[in-house]
Amino acid sequence: MRIYVGNMPYSMTEDELRDLFQEHGEVSSVAIINDRQTGRPRGFGFVEMETEEAGEKAIEALNSQEVGGRQLVVNKARPRQNRGGGRRYGDRDNRGNSRTDDGTGNTGQDQF
Repeated sequence: MRIYVGNMPYSMTEDELRDLFQEHGEVSSVAIINDRQTGRPRGFGFVEMETEEAGEKAIEALNSQEVGGRQLVVNKARPRQNRGGGRRYGDRDNRGNSRTDDGTGNTGQDQF
């Protein structure tokens, strides 16, 4: 079971997070999410538990528990949604018009 852990202390390490969950069952993996630009922790992460039963037990025991002066938010992780990401090179011209080349040489731009 994949578990979301939010409102974590920024100083928490993956080993500390693993130890916290290990008390409730076998942990498969742990990931603390870092900011892409700064490399600093963003205050949330994910824990993968071996079984649904262990996951439910951990959620029940750890949700709202205070760790490092912060009250954890622990629940079953939702499936990741595709947020679309950024623009790809060449998707739009410099006026914001879509470039859709259909093979006829028409790029979807109005001809003036």
